Amino acid sequence: MSWADAQPAMASGAVDGQENPVSVYMAAKLNTVGQKHLTLWGYMNDPLIYVVNKDVWASWTKEDQAIVKQAALDAAKEQIVISRKGMSEADKPLVKELTALGGTVTDLNAAQRKVFADATKSVYTKWKPQIGTNLVDMAEKAIAERKK
Repeated sequence: MSWADAQPAMASGAVDGQENPVSVYMAAKLNTVGQKHLTLWGYMNDPLIYVVNKDVWASWTKEDQAIVKQAALDAAKEQIVISRKGMSEADKPLVKELTALGGTVTDLNAAQRKVFADATKSVYTKWKPQIGTNLVDMAEKAIAERKK
């Protein structure tokens, strides 16, 4: 469903839920379209993917490629800061803001998150080989390193 169709569908009750980062919830003011219950479950990181057409990339000098690559890395680091603002601090000020807007926020503990992980294991198992086992393994390693 397109995002343009999603908000009216949520407002009418035709769609009763959605999955998005809290930053999207706030930017789209989803509290105004009936989205009053939020569950924080930390199930994934949303990667930013930067893409350049292969032929265009090849047409650039090595120096220009390095500049664009560094700009993408810098933008990704900044996006991490932006996406975690208000959620990574001990008092989670964004959760307080959500509650003030009339939302009910449930922050799942490790055991509750495990229920979700177990319930979706078959999807993960199915798609890992199709996405690329090596790529998924690298992502899992990066996530594990980040948690240390």
